[in-house]
Amino acid sequence: MAINAFGRGRETGDEGQPNSSPSTSSSSSASGGLTAFIDQGSEFEGKLSFRDTVRIDGRFNGEITSENTLIVGESGEIDAEIRSKTVVVSGCVNGNVIAEAKVVLHKSAIINGDIQTPSIVVEEGAMITGKINMSGASSRKSAASLKAVAANTDANAKANTNAKADTNAKADAKEEARGTNG
Repeated sequence: MAINAFGRGRETGDEGQPNSSPSTSSSSSASGGLTAFIDQGSEFEGKLSFRDTVRIDGRFNGEITSENTLIVGESGEIDAEIRSKTVVVSGCVNGNVIAEAKVVLHKSAIINGDIQTPSIVVEEGAMITGKINMSGASSRKSAASLKAVAANTDANAKANTNAKADTNAKADAKEEARGTNG
């Protein structure tokens, strides 16, 4: 998806990075495009809820809920709990981030809070103070599979130990029988 950077003379891609080529209309129409822009110098407080893509280069304090993409520009300062499909950060976020699909942290990103997402991209230089939780449906299935394998391994180990003990007891009995007969 392409986002016109509002007078900055460049276009940005779906992760907030400059594109070297013009956008295609199919990618822009599929994602719904940019629906709101909070520019540098603007300040808002409250609950922000949206369906498409929103870019924040100003200050926001409160709660953000999105069905698509939140882009925090380099000058963006967010003090909020964020829930979105995709979160792209180049600025500062103070608060927890929950992303259904992906979190992208560019080199200038600062996150002071926990991140929960199935996929994360972190550029060198980005700073995170908090926990990252990447458990999702697929990782829960993997964890359950690993537990099942571990349980089977434990059961097999116990069975092998019992079989060895049985074999050793039989060998001892044979030795005793030989000793008393000879």
